[in-house]
Amino acid sequence: MKKTRNLPIVLSGLLLLNVLAYFFFFRLDLTEEKRYSLSDASERLVESLQAPVQIEVYLDGEGLPGGFERLRRATLETLDEFKNYAGANLEYRLIDPNAVGNQEQRNALIDTLLAQGVQPTNVFDTDGGRKTETLVFPYAIVRQEDRFETVLLLKGNQSQSAQEKLNQSYENLEYAFASAFRKLNQSEHKKVGLLTEFTELRPINFAGMINSLQANYDLYIVDAKSSESFLGLDALILPKPDYPIDDSTKFKIDQYIMYGGRALFFVDGLKVDSIGLEGTFAQPLESGLEDLFFKYGLRLNANMVKDGASAAMVPLVVGAMGDKPNIQPIPYRFFPLINHFGKSLITRNLDMVLSKFASTLDTVNGGNVVKTPLLMTTPYTKVLNAPALVTYNDARKETDQSEYNQGEKAIAYLLEGRFGSLYANRILPQDPRSEHFKPVSESTKIIVCSDGDLVVNEIDRRNGDPLPLGFDKLSKHTFGNQDFLLNAVDYLIDENGVITARGKEVKLRPLDAIKSRDQRFHYQLINLVLPVSVVLLFGLLNFWFWRRRYAH
Repeated sequence: MKKTRNLPIVLSGLLLLNVLAYFFFFRLDLTEEKRYSLSDASERLVESLQAPVQIEVYLDGEGLPGGFERLRRATLETLDEFKNYAGANLEYRLIDPNAVGNQEQRNALIDTLLAQGVQPTNVFDTDGGRKTETLVFPYAIVRQEDRFETVLLLKGNQSQSAQEKLNQSYENLEYAFASAFRKLNQSEHKKVGLLTEFTELRPINFAGMINSLQANYDLYIVDAKSSESFLGLDALILPKPDYPIDDSTKFKIDQYIMYGGRALFFVDGLKVDSIGLEGTFAQPLESGLEDLFFKYGLRLNANMVKDGASAAMVPLVVGAMGDKPNIQPIPYRFFPLINHFGKSLITRNLDMVLSKFASTLDTVNGGNVVKTPLLMTTPYTKVLNAPALVTYNDARKETDQSEYNQGEKAIAYLLEGRFGSLYANRILPQDPRSEHFKPVSESTKIIVCSDGDLVVNEIDRRNGDPLPLGFDKLSKHTFGNQDFLLNAVDYLIDENGVITARGKEVKLRPLDAIKSRDQRFHYQLINLVLPVSVVLLFGLLNFWFWRRRYAH
């Protein structure tokens, strides 16, 4: 009878709890790495969407391989989190291109997806002893009004195992979708300036960099001579200078940084002219920025690195096959593939970066500045001081590991803090520049890379079109150069924004393979018998309790 009297109170409490839950939303993420939580920047972004967003996820269908099925679930979990904050402004649906209508309709859809940048992946697997081939589309398309952004869901370091790459893709999902939302939702773009008048390369050699930056920022080609200053730009990029920077321009760069400007430098330590089988001697390249970097805390060395463990391939004639030359891909140690990264949001989960004729960077005292290495060679590195002989014949030689013993060498650094001006104590009171001269910077940051080729794309010799930034013609793989550039600019300009989502970490917790094999029956017995035993024991105890309580 007492239980019946309490029933209205319980029902009223549940009703009140549901009403409060409707008006006061909260979620509690109990996972160690907060895998189901969004960054503050992502939450603010989706809460402020200016128009509804529709998302089509094409990673769907029966028979998805296990790793892709996990990525699919992770994608849906991430989109659910976004929808919790965006509400009716975000809708998503799953589409399986392999199950759409008849063959003609399916082909039409795939052609449309290809035109939108969706490249399917052939996945080979074994099912019941038979080899199967599945066409998988690890992409999503985010639409807002008449615009759209294509999101690649499967993205990670190519040198990692399939499981690790899928895990990196999982970690990258929030950032990938948040970046797409930001592009579609931006009313004003940050201003990025390119200082290209000191390079001998043509604009087509920077097409990959220019196109990728224009998709996110307002890009300006800066005329150093006619510009009184570079103030007003959110970031300044100096790509591969071949001629010395004059003192007037260097002063403008210095003062731009003193006033809080953000800058990226892609500068070579040695100049390499045309290379043949006999080779050429690489000579020091006087960019005019050496004293500026030194003042800020870095020394750009007049040398060149060769990596004995990780290098891109070049095609070389190694002999003859009948009356035709035998051309084989051979590692070229002057083209290090950078796969060692510092701890930074810029390089987290980054694919390998292709470098060419890179020099080394050393840190020196430079005021109250934090210096983070971003790109590093492997420990099996050899350093050649100028004049360094560079020849294609070098690829023919066997690598003597005893020569590659100089340890990791950094070729890119992030500097953060307050910098001292190179021109402090040099500007006299009667100098017209003294009126607005600033001897110590505001808190700011710059990035220095000792390889100008990081942002140079190759040209297709057949049609003269530029190839994507980081694309290697021999391996047909696009390395992470473009992602490194965009991450770097994003970090410099908006370090507390969407890029913080790149800090998400999902730990892999694999089972012990040996224990799983040797104690398989033991664990199966525990998983099958223990839960059933607990349920039976609970039922018996419950039966005994109620029988004892109501027995007459």
